[in-house]
Amino acid sequence: MNWLDKIPYTLLLPLAVFLALAPFSPEPHLWEKLKMLSAGALVRPIDIFDLFLHGTPLVLLLLKFAYEVRRGT
Repeated sequence: MNWLDKIPYTLLLPLAVFLALAPFSPEPHLWEKLKMLSAGALVRPIDIFDLFLHGTPLVLLLLKFAYEVRRGT
């Protein structure tokens, strides 16, 4: 998990928030793709890529936070 320690929060936090909420109108892609996933409609490769693109920074942020809490720093 050393590679995760090298990513600063000052980079990861704004990136995660921006990509999770982009585009701001009519609804964020991440929310749209999660709804499609729960409905079983996430089948097109571009939609799967979109979910990966918009969700990865948020997942990394959560992993980094959980790792630091567990480690006790």
